[in-house]
Amino acid sequence: MAARRLSCFLSRSLSASSAAAAAASSSSSSGFASLLLSQGRRVNRFSTAAATEELIIPPVQISHTQHLINGQFVDAASGKTFPTYDPRTGEVIAHVAEGDAEDINRAVAAARKAFDEGPWPKMSAYERSRILLRFADLVEKHSEELAALETWNNGKPYEQALHAEIPMLARLFHYYAGWADKIHGLTVPADGKYHIQTLHEPIGVAGQIIPWNFPLLMFAWKVGPALACGNTIVLKTAEQTPLTALYVAKLFQEAGLPPGVLNVVSGDGPTAGAPLASHMDVDKVAFTGSTDTGKIILELAARSNLKPVTLELGGKSPFIICEDADIDHAVELAHFALFFNQGQCCCAGSRTFVHERVYDEFIEKAKARAVKRVVGDPFKKGVEQGPQIDNEQFEKVLRYIRAGIDSDATLECGGGRLGSKGYFIEPTVFSNVKDDMLIAKDEIFGPVQSILKFKDLDEVVRRANATRYGLAAGVFTSNIDTANYFTRALRAGTVWVNCFDVFDAAIPFGGYKMSGIGREKGIYSLNNYLQVKAVVTPLKNPAWL
Repeated sequence: MAARRLSCFLSRSLSASSAAAAAASSSSSSGFASLLLSQGRRVNRFSTAAATEELIIPPVQISHTQHLINGQFVDAASGKTFPTYDPRTGEVIAHVAEGDAEDINRAVAAARKAFDEGPWPKMSAYERSRILLRFADLVEKHSEELAALETWNNGKPYEQALHAEIPMLARLFHYYAGWADKIHGLTVPADGKYHIQTLHEPIGVAGQIIPWNFPLLMFAWKVGPALACGNTIVLKTAEQTPLTALYVAKLFQEAGLPPGVLNVVSGDGPTAGAPLASHMDVDKVAFTGSTDTGKIILELAARSNLKPVTLELGGKSPFIICEDADIDHAVELAHFALFFNQGQCCCAGSRTFVHERVYDEFIEKAKARAVKRVVGDPFKKGVEQGPQIDNEQFEKVLRYIRAGIDSDATLECGGGRLGSKGYFIEPTVFSNVKDDMLIAKDEIFGPVQSILKFKDLDEVVRRANATRYGLAAGVFTSNIDTANYFTRALRAGTVWVNCFDVFDAAIPFGGYKMSGIGREKGIYSLNNYLQVKAVVTPLKNPAWL
């Protein structure tokens, strides 16, 4: 159900977004959460004047800012806190417990005891499944609060959080609840009088580190399969977005999860993430984030106890538009592929390759679409783009825009800051981009579309694959043979044909090359949290072998 709702939301985004800017200035509040109805305001295309508009006060209370360790919300061992910010203004929302190595030690000890002595691994798979289902039901019950908190701490549009991401959060846990009692080994025939079986056992204590761009969905991608397999967890939130993970951790308590099974620690990477990745009593670590940080995680895991590692890292995904494309549709899809979630998406279609015969038409229409994009307070109905996550990311994106200008790419639109406070950036489009430019090579993670020209299929495949990344790719064509050629030739973990960013609980996600190790979601994700044990027993006078 949630997968269909996500698909419908994305479909609505594509079909309606051309009219969004025109409709936004006169739109009613219909369809918006009831708690926001009375606060809905007229939405105009974002300009510097819009920075003076009164922002909507998020309709949610912040109730959890401490670590969750062994079933209790507790202060950091040091007593320290750190601020978490509203990216719309740069102002402090709350102060959150600042974890360090001692907090990680306490959390790991709780998780180890819960695994070795607690009821969770010994509980029937059916009972574990019921707890996951109760949690998913609680997520649906508290969907408006979760969406508001996610938007407040992250800056993503509220409608996106409420209508796409929260339903998918619940769907993912319904999905993994269904797997909990279907994980089993095999009986294996052998050359001899032996009974041989394989056991699929939980791996133990899982350390998990999630990013800031999709805090709740990444929580689900990590926590769902780990719990379904019977593991215990120490999860470190992104320091930029700690609030929603702490909120849903409380919901897990309400669902009946035993103490110590899920522990949540907030803090910086070097002071909390590194101790988790290198901890000798952690049996597995999973990380989503940048490729450079992923290398550090892998090294720390290897230098400690050689724990297995799952990595979902960066990308520079090609989006290829062939000469037979419906240009209007292709423009809309390419726009969505790049600008979705403020461009802060690891699989963003950030290299838009367009066939030379339709290149000029595409450029004009892509520019017009970007200019119409509605940027503003993400709590307002009709807003398509909120602020970047923080000042560091804001400045990084602006540096890449300056690099694009300096390298003689053509700035078609955008290129600057919007407003005088917060971290809003104009939707930016570059044409005449070359493969060796920084904006064509590096992961920008912002609202910057780079459009490149190609002549033939072999050429564009070679150029699309000429990157250290291999997370995803998109192809837009009406020719099935062309589509089939691309799906096999492109070196990427996901290839979307005539669509983009289609996610479902059952679809595996992960990358080739330096985009990561392993797969998340679907049946493949279970393997990340299981050990396979072979059990061999002699047979005396067996009736059959």
